[in-house]
Amino acid sequence: MGRTVVVLGGGISGLAASYYLSQAPCPPKVVLVEGSERLGGWIRSVRGPDGAVFELGPRGIRPAGPLGARTLLLVSELGLDSEVLPVRGDHPAAQNRFLYVGGALHALPSGIRGLLRPSPPFSKPLFWAGLRDLTTPRGKDPDETVHSFAQRRLGSEVASLAMDSLCRGVFAGNSRELSIRSCFPSLFQAEQTHRSILLGLLLGAGRGPQLDSALIRQARAERWSQWSLRGGLETLPQALNAHLTSRGVTVLQGQPVCGLSLQAEGRWKVSLGDSSLEADHIISAIPASVLSKLLPAEAAPLARALSTITAVSVAVVNLQYRGARLPVQGFGHLVPSSEDPVILGIVYDSVAFPEQDGSTPGLRLTVMLGGSWLQTLEARGCVLSQELFQQEAEKAAATQLGLNEPPSHCLVHLHKNSIPQYTLGHWQKLESAAQFLAAQKLPLTLAGASYEGVAVNDCIESGRQAAARVLGTEPNS
Repeated sequence: MGRTVVVLGGGISGLAASYYLSQAPCPPKVVLVEGSERLGGWIRSVRGPDGAVFELGPRGIRPAGPLGARTLLLVSELGLDSEVLPVRGDHPAAQNRFLYVGGALHALPSGIRGLLRPSPPFSKPLFWAGLRDLTTPRGKDPDETVHSFAQRRLGSEVASLAMDSLCRGVFAGNSRELSIRSCFPSLFQAEQTHRSILLGLLLGAGRGPQLDSALIRQARAERWSQWSLRGGLETLPQALNAHLTSRGVTVLQGQPVCGLSLQAEGRWKVSLGDSSLEADHIISAIPASVLSKLLPAEAAPLARALSTITAVSVAVVNLQYRGARLPVQGFGHLVPSSEDPVILGIVYDSVAFPEQDGSTPGLRLTVMLGGSWLQTLEARGCVLSQELFQQEAEKAAATQLGLNEPPSHCLVHLHKNSIPQYTLGHWQKLESAAQFLAAQKLPLTLAGASYEGVAVNDCIESGRQAAARVLGTEPNS
């Protein structure tokens, strides 16, 4: 009898793990278990009354680097090439990103010329931050907060405006608590290897095996900054589900896992309420803190490490305006915590993907709300109403973009505990989890956003690597 691998979690990480398991020359029996009634996790696309596409989670995927190329390869393998909507390098959404500081939008400088010129909201040209980086000695600590690292290498303005905003935009988190080593590993490694962020990023580029496909070549030739799919990003998990079903993978939805226990001969029993499954190996692609509550007593040290990997909530408000115009053209803008504790940023969806605007000419925006403001409301047990989030989002669109008319369509979603926080020392939690799994020879592999990257590309790669470890193939193959 062949091995059975149970994959916990039907988000993009679990779907990817199941996909790569099913692609093996002699695949194991794969059972994917999802607690909710739908697959895709935080990736969710819905259509408005006029056919416009609204993304409730991620809205674009970056094609850059080996992970970006691997996701494009997956897209081609699933037959989705014709559905891809690219943002080419010469497009305003690729070239223009803004910070909202001091009640005004400021374009972030790009290219050498941009670095040499004065660039508000920064008091001096960013060239000086680069010069500081080149002359600052290497840090000695094994980890550091993002704020401390950026302040030491690039100066206090870059730390408190740019890196603060970036941490809010990517992690909905606080740069004074998040880890540079875990949140921005390429910056940390650049300093460790080359003593400078700039030198490290310049000299470290283009390494590793180059994946190839027609789509990857097109993305490189046209210098795509990001891409989506015609019907929204949820098309990707839907295509993965269809492929898995065709390959004989069992996909269970609406089946929350109640507990995990170890049986004789090291097999797992996966309890699902009224029924149970047996597995030779488990890939867990559910949040670390959720898994920590399911583990048996024998795995208490692992559960303790995983329970400390927390996540924050984010409110996403999709707004559509008829006949409205933006004051600028670009991808969107981020908001530092010193400017507005409520709004993380606003994405100008119609600029990047006008093909998804629907039959009525209009403007689509997504307002992200969260940060310490939302954490405080949750801690106080306040009622988090849709009206509150809509009111704050409309106020931000009016104040920051001059959109004073009420929107023609609005969607409000609160994503509870959706973005893991890689706080200072996160790497030690991962190391202790890996050491425990190796020492106990537990047939359990961890995947998903809780560990090494929250972007879609990171999650797909974590699923691929988890499958490779289970199959005994080289993780980086």
